[in-house]
Amino acid sequence: MARYTGPKCKLSRREGSDLMLKSGVKPLEGKCRKSAPGGSRRSGGGGRKMDYLEHLREKQKVRRIYGVLEKQFRNYYRRADKMRGATGVNLLQLLESRLDNLVYRMGFSLTRAQARQFVSHRLVTVNGAPVNIPSALVTVGQTVALSERGRKLSVVKDALELALRRQPEWLDVDTENFSGVYRELPHPEAAAQDINPNLIVEFYSK
Repeated sequence: MARYTGPKCKLSRREGSDLMLKSGVKPLEGKCRKSAPGGSRRSGGGGRKMDYLEHLREKQKVRRIYGVLEKQFRNYYRRADKMRGATGVNLLQLLESRLDNLVYRMGFSLTRAQARQFVSHRLVTVNGAPVNIPSALVTVGQTVALSERGRKLSVVKDALELALRRQPEWLDVDTENFSGVYRELPHPEAAAQDINPNLIVEFYSK
């Protein structure tokens, strides 16, 4: 299945939350904060159906925040479920460890979609070696950096100058050298953007 290329605002409206998919300096406002596309709907079927919809919406929201396709997301969940520790925490840490996400988190791009383009065009290195797979998982201690060609892009300079997001505490970012070290796995409460991973675990557990 191809990636969604339609209006980003529509996705945020559908999930009732700003998914940070647009590159503007302000949170989504106006029509982006209205009800889901198609207007409000009555949900019948009692509590079970409402629970299912709540779990589904949480899963879809997280999938869209990180720009992950359905099959990819399911594979991440399966991997997280086999790891030691809480599955929901493991899932978020896997998603946060994606190379495109780290490029975004370090402030070198305005959106994760833009970060994916950088990686795909071989503008990003890991420990000095070019990597062109956005979903590549970076391990703690590795260094992510922009190539010489990537550092010259005006959009990168714009992203750094805007400083929209504080660099997370689990990253050591050197903006002068366009690089950063993945210092430690993020705590879920710090990484989560209005996310409840337990709802996702419950969705897949049924």
